Amino acid sequence: MSLLTVSNIQQYYGGSHILRDVSFEVSLGRITVLLGRNGVGKTTLLKSLMGLVPIRSGQISLNGVSMDNARPYERAKAGIGFVPQGREIFARLTVQDNLRMGLATQPSSADIPAELFELFPVLQQMLHRRGGDLSGGQQQQLAIARALAAKPKLLVLDEPTEGIQPSIIKDIGRVIRMLAARGDMAILLCEQYYDFAQELADDYLVMERGEIIARGAGQDMQANGVRELVAI
Repeated sequence: MSLLTVSNIQQYYGGSHILRDVSFEVSLGRITVLLGRNGVGKTTLLKSLMGLVPIRSGQISLNGVSMDNARPYERAKAGIGFVPQGREIFARLTVQDNLRMGLATQPSSADIPAELFELFPVLQQMLHRRGGDLSGGQQQQLAIARALAAKPKLLVLDEPTEGIQPSIIKDIGRVIRMLAARGDMAILLCEQYYDFAQELADDYLVMERGEIIARGAGQDMQANGVRELVAI
């Protein structure tokens, strides 16, 4: 079942054509990986999905509801959780307060979901430490947990393995696969680490110069030469 539908997106920065007729779908219970070299438009696409960058034309719908003119907070409230590149946690706030920021779309009485501490036990141990005191990998786990606190239908992750130690990359991969396996969430994973992407992908998209140049089933990535398409 398709949850996110993106149709014929066009995006410009000044006179530069950044996104060129981009169309794809992301389905419930599936992990769609978005790959491409630096500067091909991946992060711009994700920001467009969140309403952080306005699109020139095209359509974005979530569960059949148009998001074209929705503001970022409205998209979050509709069920899109975003984990930005670089994590962007609140360094001076505690882990607990960072997680509470993720509850902004929930009723004021909402508690931090206990499931987050099952997914990322280290956050329970460091609940009262400042976010800035955590390691890079722990901050990434916090950023993902913050997005999950809002109980999104669609989880969008922008290069979650960037600068992260291998042991935590494995933990993050385990959590992503577990979330998809529940069947009530769709996941769009933008990633440069090819092996991580291939391991998780149910479906893949490859971008080059603002266009989707290849797509298919994750199990076919090797046979379709995807590694060569994204190699630097």
